[in-house]
Amino acid sequence: MNHEIDYEIIGHEMQVAEIELDPGESVVAEAGAMMYMDEGISLDTIFGDGSDRSSSNGLMGKLMGAGKRLLTGESLFMTLFTNQGYGKQRVAFAAPYPGKIIPMDLSEYGNELICQKDCFLCAAKGVSIGIELTKKLGAGFFGGEGFILQKLEGDGMAFVHSGGTVIQRQLGPRERLRIDTGCLVAFTKDVTYDIQMVKGVRSALFGGEGLFYAVLSGPGTVWIQSLPFNRLAARVVQSMPSQGEESSLGGSIGNFLSGR
Repeated sequence: MNHEIDYEIIGHEMQVAEIELDPGESVVAEAGAMMYMDEGISLDTIFGDGSDRSSSNGLMGKLMGAGKRLLTGESLFMTLFTNQGYGKQRVAFAAPYPGKIIPMDLSEYGNELICQKDCFLCAAKGVSIGIELTKKLGAGFFGGEGFILQKLEGDGMAFVHSGGTVIQRQLGPRERLRIDTGCLVAFTKDVTYDIQMVKGVRSALFGGEGLFYAVLSGPGTVWIQSLPFNRLAARVVQSMPSQGEESSLGGSIGNFLSGR
């Protein structure tokens, strides 16, 4: 059983998830995600995710949990925050870039959720953070997330982060939705995930939308983000001046300051 936690999402574009813990309750989070915590909160660095799944086999279970996190590109360690004081205590976790924090009650989604490998923020202790291997070669090679996605399992609260605005779509049986591969945040376990190539050579090469998109088939729930981090990073890199432009800009500023 997962720890039952209360929470509040604070802010609009750069959101914070403030978690309220009763005495003895814990929450596990990505290393470096903590923003602030009350005096009664203690923290501990752990292997794996702190769930019963990773700890039931002792050291080997913890090593397996940590190894799974390495496969998804995450840190080897996670941080466990526990209320060891009296009364309710709070700890808050900040989003890493502009977007939305999505609270997920896993018990409402069949106790399992598949998500991008870098969108997990924090969860109640007991939630298992594992891996999900894509079942088709096309999705693995061209899906933008590789063969491996994250799988969150349990009956407690988990919090994932998306870029920009998030849209939740409910797909009916055999209903299909095509999504830019980077815009996919998460989906429930009954949704079928595959990759499809853009039709037409001209559209594929000059359409500006990439060569492939994700195809999701219902039934199930899908979460979509409007601003994937790689798209944001690419725009930042494009706007940076080149080395020659930096020298010219520096010279112009120097001349202005010296009165030339």
